[in-house]
Amino acid sequence: MNPVLKYERHLYFRNWKHYLISRITHEDNYLVWKFVKYLRREEAAPNKLVAYYWRRKKNNLGSRLGFLVYAGTCGKGTHFWHYGPTMISGESRTGENCTFHGQGCLATDLSGTKGPVLGNNVDVGFGAIVVGDVYIADDVTIGSGAVVTKSCYEKGVTLVGCPARILRKKED
Repeated sequence: MNPVLKYERHLYFRNWKHYLISRITHEDNYLVWKFVKYLRREEAAPNKLVAYYWRRKKNNLGSRLGFLVYAGTCGKGTHFWHYGPTMISGESRTGENCTFHGQGCLATDLSGTKGPVLGNNVDVGFGAIVVGDVYIADDVTIGSGAVVTKSCYEKGVTLVGCPARILRKKED
């Protein structure tokens, strides 16, 4: 198994028993894990034909779950807590161990050429939107419903509101 997939499987399942029960009952976490597995297989495909096969499987499942995530946009350890409308554009990039809580959107600017870049360990709250040529530093939490239109270079802060502003710095 791909080492990234092996690492990410532990984000969705506590142990093999939890995995087995989730698979048999088609629980939410199993369906989201299946989507992530197809995404990683598309990214690791040895040729275009195989990549197309995994892209079709990913997009078919993604249309049922509400996901639109392009290959090559998510770093290792990306975790989706809920299915539902979640979009990560092809020009966006996320760092390692980023978390999405549902109905999030990483979108390009109006020209469609520049997307947001998230650092490592960024937590994107429910319904949060990050738009345009924006950089978010490591260990940032984006609150539910926040609309981020400007870069945040300060590590370990919480962004809230519309437009988003820094609420507080995380305590060490």
